[in-house]
Amino acid sequence: MNNRARPSLVVENDPFLRLLGVVLDPDTDPARIAAFADFFAHDLPDFDDWLRQLRGRLPRLHPARVTLVEDADELRAAIAGADFAVVESLRVGKDELAAAPRLRAVQKYGSIAGNVDADACAARGIPLLTIRRRANIACAEHAFALMLALSRRIHDTGNRISVPALQAAGFSPRTYDRRHTANSNWARIPGIRLLHGTTLGIVGLGEIGRELALRAAAFGMNILYHQRTQLPADIEALHQAHYADFDTLLESADWTAICLPGNDSTRGLFDARRLAQMKPGARLINISRAEIVERNALIGALRSGRLGGFALDPLYEAPGRDDDELLGFGNVLITPHIAAQPRFNALDDIADLITGLEEKM
Repeated sequence: MNNRARPSLVVENDPFLRLLGVVLDPDTDPARIAAFADFFAHDLPDFDDWLRQLRGRLPRLHPARVTLVEDADELRAAIAGADFAVVESLRVGKDELAAAPRLRAVQKYGSIAGNVDADACAARGIPLLTIRRRANIACAEHAFALMLALSRRIHDTGNRISVPALQAAGFSPRTYDRRHTANSNWARIPGIRLLHGTTLGIVGLGEIGRELALRAAAFGMNILYHQRTQLPADIEALHQAHYADFDTLLESADWTAICLPGNDSTRGLFDARRLAQMKPGARLINISRAEIVERNALIGALRSGRLGGFALDPLYEAPGRDDDELLGFGNVLITPHIAAQPRFNALDDIADLITGLEEKM
């Protein structure tokens, strides 16, 4: 296939969507291919073999020309000759579609396609494709892992099963009088709590927030959510989530989970005032961007005891430091940016996305 006959894709320049060029476009910079091979190596040692196998499933789509675009202007300029548009957050509306006579499909990199005019696509007979991203599912699972670890004190007690180990961790283990009682929790760990029956406040019921709500409902939690726009009733019912203003959510939730993008409007959203509004003893889970929670205010809330616990992924700085003040609090759990893992989540998402486009050729 010569260059003129290649399919053409205009793709939003998202770090993971760059993989479309790696897979499809033979003109991709070898340094980028090597960088992705390194990025996936701990889970996928043979990236070249993965590429070969995937390309073998793309007889019509590979090789292709992939144009990465940063903003709306670049998208409009590049879409005219495109067979496919792949976007994460950039808008595809009537004007973009009108400028793209060859367009075979619009692919949203995610399951909520609010940035794509579905009616305009339908009027043109252009399929609107979506994908339920495994990375979002993984983030929701990780949030629950953090919540369970804090509620069950797993981070304090895991692998501490002997009396000396438990004593070294500050506990006072002692077996009970088995003539009269059971021996459950002979380690005498205080403060263990259920998730069932507690209230989870989700700030941002987007793709990750909705995955989190589905799991919270299964755990028997009461679910509140807040974002700028209330969702339609059918979506709320599906996720068993009830809309609340921000103040009410903070004052009512036993657990507050941040599921927001990191940008200028969310940076420092959880400042000293917001943290002080939280229900005394409530716990805060941040699986978005660290800077959404103002660090000094966070430390103050933990030091005062008003905040009952905190969990974070990713970090304020990467790599982190062993002398990070946050690590000195027993009710804090931090993981090193692993929520969306394993890497196969991204690899399988991209493979599904590309083979879906292949079907539209």
